[in-house]
Amino acid sequence: MYAIVEIAGQQFKIEAGRKLYVHRLAAEEGTNVSFDKILLLDNDGKVTIGAPLIKDATVKATVIRHLKDDKVLVFKKKRRKGYKKLNGHRQCLTQIIIDEINA
Repeated sequence: MYAIVEIAGQQFKIEAGRKLYVHRLAAEEGTNVSFDKILLLDNDGKVTIGAPLIKDATVKATVIRHLKDDKVLVFKKKRRKGYKKLNGHRQCLTQIIIDEINA
């Protein structure tokens, strides 16, 4: 069984027991969170597509930890002008584990 879920503005394919990284959630470590924006649900070959969402379907997950992603360097340059600029960015992430998918 798997589902396509929208979490923090992004879509993820999830299965029970899978760990994944999402944008930072406003939840403490170790707490349970629930997501109700389920777009597609596959239950052993029986596919249900939402229009736009599936009603009465939820996903329960547990927040494992909050962390930062690897640094991404942003380098800008204009040739022959002497302009160079270097910036870095680290995205704040939350690691969650999917406990169950309720359909």
